[in-house]
Amino acid sequence: MVKKLVLCTVLVSGLLSGAAFSVFAADSYPQRPIRLIIPYPPGGAGDIVGRMLAGSLSTAFGQQMVNDNRGGGGQVIATQIAAGAAPDGYTLFLASATHSINPALRNNLPYDTLKDFVPITLVAESPLVFVAHPSLKVGSIRELIAAAKAQPGRINYASSGPGSGGHMSVELLQSLTGINVVHIPYKGAGPALVDVVAGQVQIICTSPLPSMPHVKSGRLRALGMTSLARSPAYPDIPAVSETVPGYQSTLWYALLAPARTAPAVINRVHAETVKSLAASQMREQLLALGATPVGNSPQELQAFIGKEIQMWTRLVKQANIRLDP
Repeated sequence: MVKKLVLCTVLVSGLLSGAAFSVFAADSYPQRPIRLIIPYPPGGAGDIVGRMLAGSLSTAFGQQMVNDNRGGGGQVIATQIAAGAAPDGYTLFLASATHSINPALRNNLPYDTLKDFVPITLVAESPLVFVAHPSLKVGSIRELIAAAKAQPGRINYASSGPGSGGHMSVELLQSLTGINVVHIPYKGAGPALVDVVAGQVQIICTSPLPSMPHVKSGRLRALGMTSLARSPAYPDIPAVSETVPGYQSTLWYALLAPARTAPAVINRVHAETVKSLAASQMREQLLALGATPVGNSPQELQAFIGKEIQMWTRLVKQANIRLDP
């Protein structure tokens, strides 16, 4: 009887100590800089969103959030690094739509898209925009489709890499219209956009965040937004669906942590991120760039990613989309 009482005392003491530690960890977190892994090189839309978020959370936490840009490999390299990081709350991952596209396109990923990460919140959603170098001499999606049909295999397009949102958005357009344009993959949206502005590549479907300044300066022409309806931020740019009924493809960014990160830490990061997204300065910055801040629950984000994986898997099978060799 005495042994049983001693054992129970030890177990209860251990449980209370664990609970106390969890509360202490949440109250004291973070005590050092946090690494935010961004699966893009500097200059692209994901990098811009990541820097906005990092700046806001650095202020909220009183600790610096350091951006770790890991472009290339269709975002698999960055995602693998994030999945394998210590689950201590000091490594976070800014996932994008490609996170849900890769399972549909790639076999034998070195991580499990759903099981190796803990969802925190959907940060923002944004349509993409088709833009062209003026040398192509097209000013709309209708004219692009006509030019591509007149010159099959002669028009090329850049993307931030195989399986990226821009790549899949063009593939979707091809599957719906029967055009044939050539994919030129890059290691990020920044380098891809630079070459389109320089006229090395003719078109790109990318975020309006970094591309619209080039449209305003006349270095690029906006052809169409990938949202189902016109974007309130860019009402003068037609939606692709006005020419190709039913066409829709959106870009999104979500904050994740490695699996087994303590729930107390996830809750703290979630609360501060949602608060940052609701702040007027952050909202205005994102809206001005054509992105809509979200800030949903971890459960809602997990369900959202699962649905995205299912959607892209259906498209890949129906359109017989394959990665470039």
